[in-house]
Amino acid sequence: MVTSHDDAARSLLLRRGFALEYATLGWNVVGIVVLAVAAVSARSVALAGFGLDSLIEIGASTVVIWELSGTGEERRRRALRLIGGAFALLALYLVAQSTVALAVGFHSRDSVLGIVWTAVTALLMFALAAGKTRTGAALDNHVLRTEGHVTFIDGVLAAAVLLGLVLNATVGWWWADPLAGYVLVHYAVREVREIFSGHG
Repeated sequence: MVTSHDDAARSLLLRRGFALEYATLGWNVVGIVVLAVAAVSARSVALAGFGLDSLIEIGASTVVIWELSGTGEERRRRALRLIGGAFALLALYLVAQSTVALAVGFHSRDSVLGIVWTAVTALLMFALAAGKTRTGAALDNHVLRTEGHVTFIDGVLAAAVLLGLVLNATVGWWWADPLAGYVLVHYAVREVREIFSGHG
């Protein structure tokens, strides 16, 4: 028997789920602008790729918000397929850019803005991921729980890009930047597989 207390608890959890998704959405919207500026000024493959990933993550957060709102399943599936296609294009772009950068010995510039942004992003994504996982488990909501995992991976990607930027800036390992791009490729390909195999 469902009580008013259960309804109130579920309503609170839903509000928390929405708040976590809107926080992720807002951060990624701002991130696109910040990363675009940082990528252009530093000529960084990894920052450009991470900026494109942030754009795709906006779509993923939107899908979860639709799901929490009880929007139709067909609309959610269509959106997921579009996100899968976007990840596939991201992977192709990063493979091409990272390979060219390594082949010609392309040196990106130092990026203080990129370092600060990716460091803060990594910490924030890990915190948001923990909140989504707990809230999704309490709601028994597979989509929110899964998106919590995606947000955690986003934090890992931010940390990988951060490492590449720091190594380039501190010890001159210019190749660390395109290598960080390959980390993003691995993630993008995995997301494409999961989405189009019906597990996204």
